[in-house]
Amino acid sequence: MSSPEATAARNEEDQEAATPPGPSRKRRLHPAWMVAAVAFLALVGAAGFRAAPGVLMVPLQQEFGWSTTVLSAAVSINLVLFGLTAPFAAALMERFGIRAVTAVALVLIGAGSALTVLVNQSWQILLTWGLLIGLGTGSMALVFAATIANTWFSKSRGLVIGILTAGSAAGQLVFLPFIAMLAQDPGWRQASLLIAAGALAVVPLVLKFLKNSPADVGVLPYGAEVPAGGGEPESAVATGARPAAEPAAATAAEPSRNAAVRALQVLRRASRVRTFWALAAGFAICGATTNGLIGTHFIPSAHDHGMPETTAAGLLAVVGIFDILGTIASGWLTDRYNPRILLAVYYQFRGIGLLLLPLLLSATVHPSMIVFVVIYGLDWVATVPPTAAICRQVFGADGSVVFGWVFAAHQLGAAAAALAAGAIRDATGQYTYAWFGAAAMCTIAAIISATIRKDAGKRQSTPVVTGAA
Repeated sequence: MSSPEATAARNEEDQEAATPPGPSRKRRLHPAWMVAAVAFLALVGAAGFRAAPGVLMVPLQQEFGWSTTVLSAAVSINLVLFGLTAPFAAALMERFGIRAVTAVALVLIGAGSALTVLVNQSWQILLTWGLLIGLGTGSMALVFAATIANTWFSKSRGLVIGILTAGSAAGQLVFLPFIAMLAQDPGWRQASLLIAAGALAVVPLVLKFLKNSPADVGVLPYGAEVPAGGGEPESAVATGARPAAEPAAATAAEPSRNAAVRALQVLRRASRVRTFWALAAGFAICGATTNGLIGTHFIPSAHDHGMPETTAAGLLAVVGIFDILGTIASGWLTDRYNPRILLAVYYQFRGIGLLLLPLLLSATVHPSMIVFVVIYGLDWVATVPPTAAICRQVFGADGSVVFGWVFAAHQLGAAAAALAAGAIRDATGQYTYAWFGAAAMCTIAAIISATIRKDAGKRQSTPVVTGAA
């Protein structure tokens, strides 16, 4: 039995871990920041493949004679699984823990990338690029960042999601130049092995340092207040719910015995809310205009205009640099401004850039192209923090899984765009119509985002979270 003095001392320690340091005394770093750092490295390691298709598409075509449509189909399968795996991965993280799911995902990415060096038929690239890597990257999707932020942080969640989302951009920035160089000499197989090594190298760090919840180390989420009466951190707080504000949502956050059922139950509840469909539609267009088009087809399109692949890859690396800055800035803005307005602005700026892109592509890099890649980089996944914030505001403790379903729409849009752009290229010999169509879709996304109800974040939709009609 603990004495009153011991209980008071323990409560004081919990308070120190749960709140940021004050000006008058020095406090140790909250464990949430170590978890966020390891999560960032995991996202960097998983991001190697995101840089690969655009670079490896031309070498694979040259060696095997496969069409752009065939390789685009492999990317599309990857993107579909990347998206559809996300909500189930979020539920699996609640059931089995963040650490286990993340480690398995990285192993799948590494295995799929390593096995790619053995392919010699088109169906095999569908298996490695599509199935294995799709399942792995889907489990390490943006929902992973949302789960980390919602579980380990009570404040600054938008900033944390922005930082973690930037991990994918940082990974592409790290891998892209090396993949492009290796693809030319000695060859694309060595580039695939680099991707495998990058994913597998992070697994030991994940197993050792990526804790599942604040309760595992006896603290509250960063910025959370100690519950009245003290005591150990509550499980609802550890999962990211805030009991005082969201009592009904906290019940829904308890892990289900069946992760698939949990994910589908959340989808059923969320599908009754108009905001869910608005976010899903906008995010589908987001995916189409990032991973689907620019991520997959920018390098082949630049190559069509006479630009060397390494130069085009360098431009995508610049996109990655400014993606990091833009995503972190977007997280900061999301903590302070209306997220629906931010989404509308982001989508419209992206549409303007895509409308101008066909006029900017040439054999050499002009200043106008540099302006394009800077602006597009700042805007690349700046949409993630405000989208995740709206999911959290409207759906409470279901927010991470709901964001997983919204992200599934993102990747379905990306898959459709990757396949459609490849077909347009094979049919017309150029990508111009794909860029113009994407610009029009961005305007639609801006309108949809601007019309999300102003009070969406205040309504909390308790009946939806609890399953009532």
